[in-house]
Amino acid sequence: MSKPFTPKVVTANALLEGDVVYLTADDQWSRNLSDAEVIEDAAHGDLRLLDGSSQPDVVVGVYLIEVALEDGIPQPTHFREDFRTRGPSNYNHGKQAEMV
Repeated sequence: MSKPFTPKVVTANALLEGDVVYLTADDQWSRNLSDAEVIEDAAHGDLRLLDGSSQPDVVVGVYLIEVALEDGIPQPTHFREDFRTRGPSNYNHGKQAEMV
């Protein structure tokens, strides 16, 4: 018996800035996980993964991540993806600088 499909979003890194980005329902890339399109089925996930991967001039390293919905907002379920939402860890810039 196969494992049931869990909600996912498409993520990648912006080619020029290196920021973590998420694919939205209108085929844009957002730096906010809350803007991401939540995918509820495997076939749609495969299609959206192909859509994201077809933009090599915009993003690199496209893949699906598992999320949990909290009040309708996607939240990462794996510590690596939670860490990626906070931005670079080597010094204060990007998302981290905006939080100060």
